Amino acid sequence: MLYKTRGIVLQIVNYSDAYSIIHIYTEEFGPVSYLTARLKGKKTHIPKSIFYPLSVLDLEVDHRHRREIQRLKEAKQHVFPDSLLTNPIKSTISLFLAEFIGKVIKEAQANKILFDYIFQSLLILDLTEKEYANFHLVFMIRLSRFLGFHPDAGNYRQGMFFDMQEGTFVSCKPNHIHFLNSDESKLFFNLLRMNYENMSKFKFSRHERKAIIYRILEYYRLHLSTIPDLKSLEILHEVFG
Repeated sequence: MLYKTRGIVLQIVNYSDAYSIIHIYTEEFGPVSYLTARLKGKKTHIPKSIFYPLSVLDLEVDHRHRREIQRLKEAKQHVFPDSLLTNPIKSTISLFLAEFIGKVIKEAQANKILFDYIFQSLLILDLTEKEYANFHLVFMIRLSRFLGFHPDAGNYRQGMFFDMQEGTFVSCKPNHIHFLNSDESKLFFNLLRMNYENMSKFKFSRHERKAIIYRILEYYRLHLSTIPDLKSLEILHEVFG
């Protein structure tokens, strides 16, 4: 049956000489894999240039429940976030976040509130002209709110420890290994204070930013099933440290 939906491109995988599989987070169905011809010709009128990390598309799809790979009939640009392509730093952020989203969102059903968060976030990234080095940190930690395990920072005091299993700050060291020391906890608390409006006011060194990313990923791995290593993480480190 044919449906229309918006979708956010996450990954393109070459399936064969003739076809590619496009992994897209859709507004109507959640994460979906679509088969499409690799070359523009008689089998497709879809330009391949529109498929890049976090591009937002208007889709017409042949969606059938229980089918593992769906059919993509038509696709066109919904919005054109130009800087995500032309700005090399934003392109790196987009590549990393597209892979991250694809790894952590597995629930195969619609979540329009989550879709809107991702959609609005990438529009903000596109429109932010400077001081967006913390954007991916804000996106990652705030995404956890939609997945049900956002940390609670309400009781934080200087010198506390962040218990990663419980998702809260505690005054004494937990009796397990999944916690942050007091210095790391202060950094993590500052992360929880950030949003897209104030993110430029928080300054992290390259070492601190790198440590925060690893801790966020560790936190996700504690609350979700195993998350594979992210191939784009090293590219991100080359840009931000």
